[in-house]
Amino acid sequence: MLRIDRRFLHSFDWILLALVLCVSGMALMNLYSASYPPSPWGIPPFLKQCYLFLFGMMGILFILFFDYKVLYFWNYPFYIFIIFLLVLVLVVGNSAGGAQRWINLGLFKLQPSELAKLMLVVTLSSYYSRKEQSDGYGVKAMVTPVLLTLLPFLLILKQPDLGTALMLGIIFVSMTIFAKVRWQTYGLGIILGSAAGVFAWFYLLRDYQKRRIETLLNPAKDPMGQGYQILQSKIAVGSGGVSGKGYLEGTQGHLHFLPERHTDFAFAVWGEERGFVGSIFFLGVYFFMLIWGLYVAMTARDRFGVFLSFGVVMLIFWQAVINLLMILGFLPVVGIPLPLVSYGGSSLLTTLFALGILMNVRMRRFQTGQNIEKMK
Repeated sequence: MLRIDRRFLHSFDWILLALVLCVSGMALMNLYSASYPPSPWGIPPFLKQCYLFLFGMMGILFILFFDYKVLYFWNYPFYIFIIFLLVLVLVVGNSAGGAQRWINLGLFKLQPSELAKLMLVVTLSSYYSRKEQSDGYGVKAMVTPVLLTLLPFLLILKQPDLGTALMLGIIFVSMTIFAKVRWQTYGLGIILGSAAGVFAWFYLLRDYQKRRIETLLNPAKDPMGQGYQILQSKIAVGSGGVSGKGYLEGTQGHLHFLPERHTDFAFAVWGEERGFVGSIFFLGVYFFMLIWGLYVAMTARDRFGVFLSFGVVMLIFWQAVINLLMILGFLPVVGIPLPLVSYGGSSLLTTLFALGILMNVRMRRFQTGQNIEKMK
């Protein structure tokens, strides 16, 4: 399982690494501006993110030493460990802003719900690669993956963290559609999903969560309350014009009009300072990285590698799309970060580890799917 030879080094995905470094470099520059001027006390967010980025890169190196197929067999211990952390955070976790989502590790606060996203990708990849259905998955075959998704979903919803919980649902739907299900399963899923949405609106969503959704339709109705974040974000992006105001020159961010400018609304800072041209360049590099991830999935030599690569791409893609639409006012503010860009140790490390798995699949693309059977 621990094997590095010259074939692996020759097959290393330098293109993906270059794209990750390019995106991360722009993100760290943006974070420095978003958190400028630095606070006179404590470690600045920029430095914390730099330290965690270096730790994440070392984590990628560690991941590359192991054949990714070990996850095929260790997915359920990984699943149980993350479930344990999700339960632990509800018992002894740190609270902030009315939510209990973090475990204090000293150097940084671990958010297990971020790791749960990657855990679900690994778990569903293992299940769908084990239980292949040539004619599509029926209702009976979907019971296990639904339950595997539902347990962490409910634990995260309890924190409460609606955005991350919904991300688990989106990852499940994306990977399940990719796995291919029967038409009857689609019909039942739509009916149950619609019923769950109605039930959630009346019995699960809290008042502030409902107000966020209502604010999306008319942010000007409460410009100093629930609509403030969306309005200021749109002003910041729009004021950037074609070429932007210049690095460290953004007024909405530096004059503190834009809230959460280094976390959920980090890209609004980039849009204000770099303008339309800079935003297009950033998004071009970012989404080319994801397109290259799909290419990795297409060239993987076993079913598990295909699902694993596709799941990692969906994990990053949907978070990016939701965050960007949220910044532009097309979706309610749900607290989903922009991977690699938003400040947050757990999100950054989870994304880097996921990309490390993607590099691992690409590096071992010359192996055959039969190797999984030989490893048993």
